[in-house]
Amino acid sequence: MTRLGDTSKIKSVNIVMGLMTICFVIVLICPLYSLFSKAFISADGTFVGLGNYAEYFSTPALSVSIGNTIYISVFTAIVSTLIGFVYAYGVTRTNIKGKQFFRYAALIPLFLPTVVHGLSLVYLFGVQGVVTNLGWDIGLYGKTGIILSEIIYTFPQSFLMFYIALNYADGRLYEAAETMGCGNLKKFRYITVPSVKYTLINSLFVCFTLAFTDFGAPKVVGGSYNVLATDIYKQVAGQFNMNMGAVVGTLLLIPAIISFAVDRITSRKESGAISSKASALRIKDSTPRDVVFYVICGGVTLCLFIMVAVLFMGAFTKYYPYEMGFTLEHFNFSESIGGIQSFINSVVMSLLSAVAGTAFVFIYVYLVERSKSSRVLKVIGRLLSSIPLALPGMVIGLSFIFFFNSPDNPLNFIYGTVAILVLANVVHFYSVPFVTASSALKKHDKDYENVADSMRIPLWKSFTRVIVPLSLPAILEIFLYYFMNSMVTVSAVVFLYSAQFKVASIAITHMEEAGDIAQAAAMSLLILLVNIVARGIYELLVYRIKKRNERRKTDVVESA
Repeated sequence: MTRLGDTSKIKSVNIVMGLMTICFVIVLICPLYSLFSKAFISADGTFVGLGNYAEYFSTPALSVSIGNTIYISVFTAIVSTLIGFVYAYGVTRTNIKGKQFFRYAALIPLFLPTVVHGLSLVYLFGVQGVVTNLGWDIGLYGKTGIILSEIIYTFPQSFLMFYIALNYADGRLYEAAETMGCGNLKKFRYITVPSVKYTLINSLFVCFTLAFTDFGAPKVVGGSYNVLATDIYKQVAGQFNMNMGAVVGTLLLIPAIISFAVDRITSRKESGAISSKASALRIKDSTPRDVVFYVICGGVTLCLFIMVAVLFMGAFTKYYPYEMGFTLEHFNFSESIGGIQSFINSVVMSLLSAVAGTAFVFIYVYLVERSKSSRVLKVIGRLLSSIPLALPGMVIGLSFIFFFNSPDNPLNFIYGTVAILVLANVVHFYSVPFVTASSALKKHDKDYENVADSMRIPLWKSFTRVIVPLSLPAILEIFLYYFMNSMVTVSAVVFLYSAQFKVASIAITHMEEAGDIAQAAAMSLLILLVNIVARGIYELLVYRIKKRNERRKTDVVESA
């Protein structure tokens, strides 16, 4: 028989979860509905069905963007997946020294906005680039530059997928293959490759989608080579053709939805692939193999460091390439577009996004995974939480314009403020923190809640005093994920920032447009520095938490 107190507690939990779900619907589903509805009406509000789509595809200059985008995305996906796999294999399946160094080096592109990848390529391969001045002109502006930028952008994503997949291996399979006389090539072909085949498929689709929907790189090095992301920008920011922008926005959703579906299918097929009886894989010594992978991993790492080094060169020289004297004047943003205030705004926006996102995600996941709330609300919560994974940043930004900029919307007052940027970031990066929090909470014994119920301890007290401390590493990881991604995002905020609150990633884009690439490089280094410091603080805090937990375990054993 349910006690009166339990009924009251369940009712309170349902109310809180219901309110949070309504908030989620307002900032996710309502804007998406506004986007889709805009694609089927004309500028004067008349319903035209598929008329806008017919107009788009019948305009050669616009429809050719689809072919360009697909070409770039396919090429990028194949190359990034290949490099990501080989690099991850070197870090996980060889005995090369400095594996931690190589692992962290692979993450460098994640610390910078995608516009900066293009900016680095300009310093290297532009008209006055370092490599160009040595006599090698690759014809940067156009599809070549976009592909190179997208490979830099998507490589870390592919590497991380393969790094996780290759870390899990059943050593018994390799031992059995050896006893049967199988060589290294046969083991690779019949054991290693099949074990990562779903990761391979996933990587191809993820890299394809990221390149398909990216705005930053095409904006900087695209030249006259049109892609869908720049089409949206031109239609909305250039021509104020919102309806055609909505059409292109819905087209950007197609690969993202397919990628989302593939991720769900491959995740189910991969589950349970490693037996609980699996033994660790012992990596045998092989000098020739290690030399080869030293060259490969070292070469990729060198390219990434060169990408950062040319930013230092541009930021600290007076006027590259004509006056190479040292200077700090490019860090004086008083006369630049956005100024130092844009950098401060980015830090503020990222901190607010991290605080709001972490709090909402963790509380909502707790209610979904651990509370005795309504099953219907839990199902709705899981469904809503998976949707952002299939939404490109530009689609979120565009849908927010249509929804929050409407004069009939009572929430119109947040348009043009930091609040709408924070909401866009919380929604855009929501799904990964949701999975992180869900995985962390599932590891905790459910008896914590049962004991709290039996002792009549309020839910909020057991949550704050037991669950939160136990989940602190996951909470810090979510906070860092939100902060770093908010610092580097371009596509999600490019339509939403105001003249009064410009952020650094957008300021870099405008500096590059105005020809102030030295100041753009300086601003890029500030973003890189902040993200490295944030990552360092995170690693230090997690290390201290682990040490503290180890001391507690030791004290318990000794006292027993």
